[in-house]
Amino acid sequence: MPRQHGPRRARIAFSDSAAKQLESLTGEADIHALDRALVVVSVDPEAGEPIPGDTVGPQLREYADEVERVRLLYWVTALRTVVVVAYLEV
Repeated sequence: MPRQHGPRRARIAFSDSAAKQLESLTGEADIHALDRALVVVSVDPEAGEPIPGDTVGPQLREYADEVERVRLLYWVTALRTVVVVAYLEV
């Protein structure tokens, strides 16, 4: 019997500014919290709330996890790649 796979996760990519923020993370708790948030948006890219603004470019979204104290700003490409623009601590 063929094995059933769940839905495919979105790929995660980082903008230059988000990559710089990642380089500055040193604490295990911060890295763990970010990892959990990235898993959420990779499984469901629509998990975050749309940020009101210009509709010409990609729609920015914000995902906030108050328990882990993480906030991500990101947009989703047409091929369901999640591009993290910024990782912000709450």
